[in-house]
Amino acid sequence: MSDITWGLWELLLKGVWITVQLTVYSAALGAVVAFVIGVARTHRLWIVRFVSGAYFEIFRGTSALILMFWVFFVLPMGFGWQLVPMWAAVLTLGLTYGAYGSEVVRGAIAAVSPAQREAGIALSFSPAQQLRKIILPQAWPGMIPPFNNLLIELLKGTALVSILGVGDITFGASLVRNATAQSAPVYTIILVMYFVLAFVLTRGMRVVERHAKAGIGQAPPKRTAMKSKLSVGGQTGPATGTAAGAAAEGDVR
Repeated sequence: MSDITWGLWELLLKGVWITVQLTVYSAALGAVVAFVIGVARTHRLWIVRFVSGAYFEIFRGTSALILMFWVFFVLPMGFGWQLVPMWAAVLTLGLTYGAYGSEVVRGAIAAVSPAQREAGIALSFSPAQQLRKIILPQAWPGMIPPFNNLLIELLKGTALVSILGVGDITFGASLVRNATAQSAPVYTIILVMYFVLAFVLTRGMRVVERHAKAGIGQAPPKRTAMKSKLSVGGQTGPATGTAAGAAAEGDVR
């Protein structure tokens, strides 16, 4: 590790910044795609569900790396213009992981109780108002844990962009390895870098999850409360569970 000079360390640190940018931009695009496609897959019109479902199946079933090559090398042949490698990577990652995220959105919307939809109809809400005021606020907290997993996968998936010559962590590590002829120290360093970035993202998403649950009256479980339940009998009776569920549903409404 002593062979790694400051110039080589600077190369790795610049790669961290590029990786952060790729993750943020791709996540922003992926979030938009996830919500648009996820909501469209629950639409009343079959043609909307068919088109959005076709998008989901196509992008879920294709390789992100090959799609990145296609966007960067094949797309210019048909349209006469070429994206820079950075934006070709962002477009590919955003569309791909947005397809995965659409399944999270669809599942969370489907998990909302039908009684909530009926309440919106009783209040003469339009379908758009039901979605915005009733369904999405209740579905949103359930999306955050799987979105957290997708965000971590997206962070690790940014390593694919090094194939296009984008100077991310992985690309910088390959240059440092060639300069020092040492593999173990270099790849150990970038493993730690990816872990630190993933840990920071996870902590941030945990904060978002707590705020989202607090917004609909779902306080995080306390350890003291769990211990008291276990000390009473080790199990929660059916009547207690039903009452808790009814109280939670009443708070949401």
